[in-house]
Amino acid sequence: MTAPTSIRERAIALLEQLPGESLERAVEFLEALSHEAFKVSEAPKSEKGEATLLQIIQNRLSPEEQNRLTYLRLQNEAGEITDTEHHELLMYIERVEQQDAKRAEALIQLAQLRNVDLKMLIDEFLPKHSGIM
Repeated sequence: MTAPTSIRERAIALLEQLPGESLERAVEFLEALSHEAFKVSEAPKSEKGEATLLQIIQNRLSPEEQNRLTYLRLQNEAGEITDTEHHELLMYIERVEQQDAKRAEALIQLAQLRNVDLKMLIDEFLPKHSGIM
């Protein structure tokens, strides 16, 4: 949010009238105000960004969908899968691969946001049976 020109002009005029030591204190005060304003405006974005990334990372198939995928894989391995089931299996595989790609991207972004090692996040969030990385 930008202050109206007249307020800025008044502030500049007042700053120009201050002696050296007072000017330094005024600048420190303005820097502190600026820093606080930056923290307030950026914190919600950061938290919101992290929440969104966590949601992507934790997104999985529902238990019912996972059971269906397991069934279809077993049918495929046994050679007893119908054409319709095979098509359904391929759709599940594509969906899981897309989720894994989004999850990997979200993990990278979260590691950068938190300034932590990516491997640590992978160990924290991904089950050992996950196919990514």
